[in-house]
Amino acid sequence: MTEPTMKRVVIADDDADIRALMVIAAKRAGVEIVTAADNGLSALESVRDGGVDLAILDISMPGMNGVDVATRIREDAATSSTLILMISASVQLLTDHGVVADRSDAFLIKPFSPKALSLRIREMLGLEATA
Repeated sequence: MTEPTMKRVVIADDDADIRALMVIAAKRAGVEIVTAADNGLSALESVRDGGVDLAILDISMPGMNGVDVATRIREDAATSSTLILMISASVQLLTDHGVVADRSDAFLIKPFSPKALSLRIREMLGLEATA
């Protein structure tokens, strides 16, 4: 019996503290963290390298923001099936902004607990809950 392959995740948030919480949550979810980037371009490059199941993107980052990254992921046939979880402190951006809804599979509002993010990651990736 072969062991199932670990799901692979890319994280992008320019806030180091929030990025650290995202890493904790992803580890708790039992996924492999491909990269935990402080900018959108690095996250996009990691997704383009292949084999990424989920990109967790902060909407508001300097330079290439989460919406820009999501747009590029969706436009590229090689990465278009990558799941996208948008994170933002702005409820309005996540719920009223059609661009976000069209480009992401789910969203989470800051502040969030590592447990809530871990559960969302597991739900999105179809992983069984852990005790």
